[in-house]
Amino acid sequence: MTRHARNCTAGAVYTYHEKKKDAQASGYGTNARRLGKDSVKDFDACSLSLQPCRNPVISKDGYLFDKEVIYQYIITKKNEYSKKLKSYEKSKAKEDEDEIKKSLEKTEKKVSMFLKEENKIVSKPLDGFNSNDQPSTSSISNMAEGRDKILPSFWVPSKTPTAEKAKVEKPDPTIYCPVSGKPIKAKDLINVKFTLVKDDDKKSLIAKENRYMCAVTHDILSNSVPCAVLKPTGDVVTLECVEKIIKKDWIHPLTNQKLKEKDIIVMQRGGTGYAQTNDNLEAKQERPALQA
Repeated sequence: MTRHARNCTAGAVYTYHEKKKDAQASGYGTNARRLGKDSVKDFDACSLSLQPCRNPVISKDGYLFDKEVIYQYIITKKNEYSKKLKSYEKSKAKEDEDEIKKSLEKTEKKVSMFLKEENKIVSKPLDGFNSNDQPSTSSISNMAEGRDKILPSFWVPSKTPTAEKAKVEKPDPTIYCPVSGKPIKAKDLINVKFTLVKDDDKKSLIAKENRYMCAVTHDILSNSVPCAVLKPTGDVVTLECVEKIIKKDWIHPLTNQKLKEKDIIVMQRGGTGYAQTNDNLEAKQERPALQA
């Protein structure tokens, strides 16, 4: 092996090629790779389960879900909120009880201090020759008058300071979309109706490469074709159909129903191998950096 070869290990310098090779072999560093066509979900797949939807529904933000999956997600989040709310109410009741207890202890302390000062008041004349009539002087010793019991003793388990429990925050009842992070409600989900491609192929629907087509133009739908859902009927059409046909008179091509801008929901795509489709085409996996 020559001295200038890429894989030469006789040099005194730890080269960039050696670092990269060791990082790939040892699992350290950062992996960055370009997403291919097989790395993204299909346009008709659920955003949670990543499987083809049986009963597709779409959110207001354009994310497609299987009805059973998204309903299960919403129910799970509601159950989590109920558990957190019960825990919060229990903690709140305990805090209120502790506050009342501290208030009573503070009042009792004030009363005892008042009575102690009252007992020091002399109510009869003193006889200078009688030692029993002399007022008792309070000691300044830390161990007198029971003060030894309130001194901080960090080596005694019962006298060690205790940290207060962290307050439980009131849970948020809002359910957020697992993809967009925006609020989502079951009543806002819109049923989606895909138009099947008519052919004589006896393959199953999942095995077919071309499964669905535009309800108006009958163009084949795929990740590379931007699509939209018409809210009144749930029909899936291409954005080209929306721009060239629907937006001319704002009438539904199939039902002649009047449409508005909010009735057109653009479907969010998983992406393709083309850089123009979406921005998130690079996957990064952070790992511990290789130290020299």
